Amino acid sequence: MTGDHGDSGVRVRFAPSPTGSLHIGSVRTALYNYLYARRHGGTLVLRIEDTDLKRSAVTHDRGILESLAWLGLQADEGPDVGGPYGPYRQSERASIYEAAVQKLLANGHAYPCFCPQELLDRKKEEQLARGEMPKYDRTCYRLSPDEVEARLARGEKAAIRFRVPEGEVTFDDLIHGPITFSSEVIGDFIIKRTDGGYSYNFAVVVDDAEMAITHVIRGEDHITNTARQLMLFAALGRPAPCYAHHSLILAPDGSKLSKRHGATSIAEFKAIGYLPAAIVNYLALISWHPQDEREKFSLAELTEEFEIERLSRSPAVFDIHKLNWLNGLYIRELPTEELSRLIAPYLAGAGIALQPVQREVVAQAIQANLVVLSDAPRYAELFVKDFVLEDCAAATALHSPHVPGVLQLARRHFAAMPEEFLLPAAAREVLHGLTEEAKAKGLKGKALYLPVRVALTGRDEGPELFYLIGGLGKRKILERLDAGLAYAVRSGECA
Repeated sequence: MTGDHGDSGVRVRFAPSPTGSLHIGSVRTALYNYLYARRHGGTLVLRIEDTDLKRSAVTHDRGILESLAWLGLQADEGPDVGGPYGPYRQSERASIYEAAVQKLLANGHAYPCFCPQELLDRKKEEQLARGEMPKYDRTCYRLSPDEVEARLARGEKAAIRFRVPEGEVTFDDLIHGPITFSSEVIGDFIIKRTDGGYSYNFAVVVDDAEMAITHVIRGEDHITNTARQLMLFAALGRPAPCYAHHSLILAPDGSKLSKRHGATSIAEFKAIGYLPAAIVNYLALISWHPQDEREKFSLAELTEEFEIERLSRSPAVFDIHKLNWLNGLYIRELPTEELSRLIAPYLAGAGIALQPVQREVVAQAIQANLVVLSDAPRYAELFVKDFVLEDCAAATALHSPHVPGVLQLARRHFAAMPEEFLLPAAAREVLHGLTEEAKAKGLKGKALYLPVRVALTGRDEGPELFYLIGGLGKRKILERLDAGLAYAVRSGECA
């Protein structure tokens, strides 16, 4: 029953509901639509399905637009950019839906239903008790036109039901292949509620038809909706789009991915410090297998490679470790200036204040350690956080007899630093000078660097020494070396 759109051009749509933050699974759907549109030179439409007025919120609406923009998945048409098929919010399209309802009523494909919900619930229970598939028994379809008119004239509220035709509905899914539904398991369903609202399946069909959507790419949880929607397209006399239903994202335990498994919304991932390029890259790889063995793709590269027919039908398991690995790769490729800008809010939130030159040095120093941007305070704190050597396990490295001489030598070189803070290149020169003189005195390697590191940080591992020299600042370096020297002397006296 899917239609042939000929050379009209590919038009796909992403249609989220603003009832919550944009879920990572929904973003995967948006990405597949984006890639398919770009690959085929088509159009991506963003449609906000906000007919659930009780749960929809402007903040969620805005959050969806902001999240998609942050990810780089800009739509060609939508509520924020306009287009020839607007409006692009369902709440603004009531007159379009009503015209379609009247058309179905006029051609006999729909009819008013006066049955109260209590009666419907009781009939459903009775059908289940008899082991039957629950569906509407068409009580109101059998009403005469005069009775319907009289009841409406008395002000009785009525829903509008679609009359399901007999037979089978078959469509060729781009991922799953041919799928067939029997109309016997589908009862006449409501397209307009008694409160005047329009059902999801009905509004979606009207929108897809009016917006000339050629391909619908969505999660496989919508497969059962497709039969109803294809019937509506036929009844409205409109060509149906092609369908592709991709697998859902599951948690590692096989259950539906939810908050109990960690972050699930794009807003949460952004707050933690994941980069948009890493998220897009990772989501593309869930269920999709590129032709080569690469795992790192830019959005442009994904567009060139993506083929929807190569999406796996198997459920996709969300692997946070794989996402973390990719995010770390992208962080390590960031220019220093950009990384410094990105980690600034996290450092400020942790009360870590850095000077301009210091920020650049610290960014370079911790870059290789970051998995997410919110890790930054944990690694950057050693540049600003004071410590007491007696409380540091690594302080045992200062107990050797040669340590006071090493620290005195280091102090002399660092006291001659030309600036309070040094960029890595200048700090390397200072460290080189110390290394050469220490070598002449028979000190090298761990015997030199470990005491200096422990005195400066209280730790026996961390960033390269030249980063510490450049980022700590001359005043703090000298203060810590003096404290380390005093500790080393005391340790030697106790020994």
